Amino acid sequence: MADPLPMTLRVYRKLSSVMVPLSPAVINQRLRMGKEDPARVGERRGMSADVRPAGPLVWIHGASVGEVLAAAALIERLRALNLRILLTSGTVTSAAIVAKRFPPDVIHQYVPYDSPRYVARFLDHWRPSLALFIESDLWPNLILSSAARRLPMVLINGRMSQRSFPRWRRVAGTISALLDKFDICLAQSQIDADRFTALGSRNVMVTGNLKLDVPAPPADANKLDMLMSMTRGRPVVVAASTHPGEEEIVTATHRTLAGFFPGLLTVIVPRHPDRGEAIARMIAASGLSPTLRSHEDLPTATTDIYIADTMGELGLFYRLAPIVFMGGSLVEHGGQNPIEAIKLGASIVHGPHVFNFTDVYEALDSAGGARRADTEEALVKQFGQMLADAKAREAVLTASERVVGQLGGALERTLSALEPYLLQLRIEMGTGNA
Repeated sequence: MADPLPMTLRVYRKLSSVMVPLSPAVINQRLRMGKEDPARVGERRGMSADVRPAGPLVWIHGASVGEVLAAAALIERLRALNLRILLTSGTVTSAAIVAKRFPPDVIHQYVPYDSPRYVARFLDHWRPSLALFIESDLWPNLILSSAARRLPMVLINGRMSQRSFPRWRRVAGTISALLDKFDICLAQSQIDADRFTALGSRNVMVTGNLKLDVPAPPADANKLDMLMSMTRGRPVVVAASTHPGEEEIVTATHRTLAGFFPGLLTVIVPRHPDRGEAIARMIAASGLSPTLRSHEDLPTATTDIYIADTMGELGLFYRLAPIVFMGGSLVEHGGQNPIEAIKLGASIVHGPHVFNFTDVYEALDSAGGARRADTEEALVKQFGQMLADAKAREAVLTASERVVGQLGGALERTLSALEPYLLQLRIEMGTGNA
């Protein structure tokens, strides 16, 4: 019988098998770059020191921090059903967030490298009962091997970006063969649903964006009190999840605004905390005074820009500042999720590149729930207007909270779509079958 897989996937499977001997070199290179945890590199080969818990096991996979956090509320609801959770991701930063933000009974593993041998080892060990893939992190061997074992698979919070869609259309047979293995595709929006359907998904539903239902990030009360006391009386703005090229713009913006708002403190929270030292050098070279949180320093009266180069503390800084610029939007990264900041009372400013959250920002902008700044001059204007006018700032926040309320509900719709699978798992728990 002929292999039903398209040639691209057959070639991929063979290449990913023969490349296994090169994996030690790849891992060593990633270790040198800080992209792997030396204590857990075995997980990349499908090996684990953790024991599979008894009973049904729901496996949830997301690429990195954003996807993992999007699943937080869903994981809480599944845990309330007494289901055990295996959460996989591919980055060191996402592992750190899981350790900080998730209950200890949520098992985190690094997703194995996508070779048939490593994937088989992973699946043999964990024997998941249901697989939920978040957004669009589609590893061929992971999907094909899971399907071969008749593992029910659902794509949740499905997103097919404006960039990815034309690329996948050029290899339509490949993506169609992968998407066909999913029982259901739960899409964030009608646009995403149409794209998944065009690429070969056979059962697509629009359930909304789980990131709109994420709980507000926590904050250590003592640390927040300390920051509040150190910044009391000063105007504060935050630039959150910034990327290279944006910190220079934010620094120049601070320099301009400081002449109009004495004592202004700008907080920069880089998307990748390991860039903190380089950002500090750039700020110092510009003649301003930076302070690094990773050095366990607090902002003083002489600090112009506070660099929050730590993990998992955005909840602190969203609570500290009434105005937040969402990074990844002045450069072509696609923007970051503004929902957490809104839920903690911040008025949002963003750049033009927000294609990762198109529907969210379009709704916010059209309702007056966010301000757009395409250039440094526009950022100065938007920050300046909201720093000077508390009523204008409150109007933006009120509009944004209304939009977030209207766009919510993805969690309930997702759970409703998953109910047949969850019912089966509850039946298995009742009969004692794993």
